[in-house]
Amino acid sequence: MRVTNQMIMKNAGSNINAVKELVSTTNDQMTNQKKIQKPSDDPVIAVRSLRLSTQLTKVNQYYEKNIPDAESWLDVSETALTNMTSMITTMRTLCDKGANGEHTNADRQTIKEQLQSLQEQIYKEGNADFAGRTVFTGFRTDSDLAFTTDETDTEYNIDQTLSFESIDTKIYNSGSVTVPSTSDEISQKSLSIPDLESSTYDRIRLAYDLSKNDKVGTYAFDTASNSYVLDDSKINYTYTDADGNTQTTEIALSEYSSGGTNTTPDATNALVFNNEDDWLEWSKTQTKDDGSEAKGKYVPDNGMVIIKDTGEIVMGHSFSADLISKKASVNLSYDKTGFKNGELRPEFYYDCNLIKNKGSVNDPPIKYERFDENGNAKSYNIDYTVSQNQTLSVNLEASDIFDMSILQDMRDMTDSVTAAIDANDKVTKIQNMLNDSRYQDTDSQDKLNQWLSAAKKEADLADNQMQTLYSKYIGHCSDYLEKMTQATTKLGCKSDQLDMIKKRMSEQQETVKDLQSKNDDLDISEIILKYISAYTAYQSSLTAAGRLGQQTLLNYI
Repeated sequence: MRVTNQMIMKNAGSNINAVKELVSTTNDQMTNQKKIQKPSDDPVIAVRSLRLSTQLTKVNQYYEKNIPDAESWLDVSETALTNMTSMITTMRTLCDKGANGEHTNADRQTIKEQLQSLQEQIYKEGNADFAGRTVFTGFRTDSDLAFTTDETDTEYNIDQTLSFESIDTKIYNSGSVTVPSTSDEISQKSLSIPDLESSTYDRIRLAYDLSKNDKVGTYAFDTASNSYVLDDSKINYTYTDADGNTQTTEIALSEYSSGGTNTTPDATNALVFNNEDDWLEWSKTQTKDDGSEAKGKYVPDNGMVIIKDTGEIVMGHSFSADLISKKASVNLSYDKTGFKNGELRPEFYYDCNLIKNKGSVNDPPIKYERFDENGNAKSYNIDYTVSQNQTLSVNLEASDIFDMSILQDMRDMTDSVTAAIDANDKVTKIQNMLNDSRYQDTDSQDKLNQWLSAAKKEADLADNQMQTLYSKYIGHCSDYLEKMTQATTKLGCKSDQLDMIKKRMSEQQETVKDLQSKNDDLDISEIILKYISAYTAYQSSLTAAGRLGQQTLLNYI
């Protein structure tokens, strides 16, 4: 075959261009250290790179965003629980202090001040939030768990079921000594020595104290007025009989009317009082089951009364024993108007209706459902996707950990120690009057000694009530702490699980990065060698082509 110079030059030019293209490609590879610059360079590498890039994006989302967010949520929850645990531990310490030993009024005042401080703070921990989202309120992360200010006009209709397990015993003291302050008051016959009585009854506490205008009964929705209507004539309790059937017993309600004719409570009806003073006023007109006169606060042995301002259903021992033996639950609805700073919002604990403009047609109530049709509490888990096809619930709901009982106990303790302080102050004042030169006459001394005797009895009753209450609440605090410990342990388990997932995601991130690097990246030393080789070939081809261009036919003649 005859090869001409033109053919040689054409082939040389083609080879130079191919080597030049190789130099350009290796130069690009050396610059970005990637095997391909565009998908068409190698479709297999391109497809694999796309898959690995997508997988790495997901892993980065889990490892760098979702998991840190979940960790922060758990940390905020744990901190709030730790703070509440510390406060309840302090509360138990105060119970120990109040239940044991002799106390001066300075000791009692210290206990009172510490309790008041705890009351203001205890549920504020429940408003703990992460990035503006409240951590203990389920899906409603935009709402505080507890009221942050006094809301005097806020009104709810609340449905509450009270278990027989919530029945406890409380001492109710009646009568109060009025300390005279002048000689004229000492001589006044109106300052008579009161009857001081101590009674013990069983009770169940509502979640909230009520005002005199709040009603207790059963609610039904009225479609005509588009509002909730209260039937304040009854409540009921339910239990399961020996055959496994649910039985409901209705209890009629009647409001106490001062000076009017009022029903005597029994197993079929209950009397509703606005406050303990009304209860005492009514009690003084009653005769006990044993025929004696009821001087102090009184409930028939088989009866029930409701005290609004303390939020208590007070029962005679036979009535409460019957509820306990039947393992019954008391079901009732009630109005609640006005909430104090720090009290828990009802919607996180009960089926209830937030009244807006008193349930008018134009502004109907907001209905909150905490329980399903079977009476089971609805669960609102907040799940974080922390790995492929794996989620982790990061939240705990307040209703599973604590309720209004803690604050109610603190208020009971505060009321009890306040009563003890006031009663002992009366003793001190009368003792000082006995030593005052203005009251050294025989008549004043005799009357002051009578008041002193009554004041000491009142102080003894108040101290006994305080010590008994504080002794019982030691057990309550232990129960609260156990729930807190269980919740903290649950959070700890979630944190441990998250740590393992985080470790796995870290390893998976490194694995995917390594695979992606092997698929996409070139070794710099290798590509340098390839570039030098290509560049050398390019230079050689230019030299060879240059020499070919110098040859003509004259060189062969």
